Amino acid sequence: MDKLSRYREIVANLVRDYAASKPSHGEIESYPVIDPIGDHYLAVQAGWDRRRRVQGAFLHIDIIKEKIWIQFNGTDQKIASELVDAGVAKEDIVLAEKPIDVRPHTGYAVN
Repeated sequence: MDKLSRYREIVANLVRDYAASKPSHGEIESYPVIDPIGDHYLAVQAGWDRRRRVQGAFLHIDIIKEKIWIQFNGTDQKIASELVDAGVAKEDIVLAEKPIDVRPHTGYAVN
């Protein structure tokens, strides 16, 4: 399996795993949105927590030029570490939610 196919599989599985988690309160559904053609991978939620509407992505990852870009991580988990544990090279992970001037100090790719 080539690198891009392997990264797509790793990211899709990660997003599916997070989307399978049910929030501890409220009537909220989570589900994966996986676009392997455009290389966009999201875990989203929709529902109600008492009288407050909950809707939107809580995890957004893209694959751009064979690198994994963590665009948004609304979880309390270290997604980049999970990707490394799954076999992704640190130099192929971009913490896109960090400002560009901070990225060189993260130990991951800048872009």
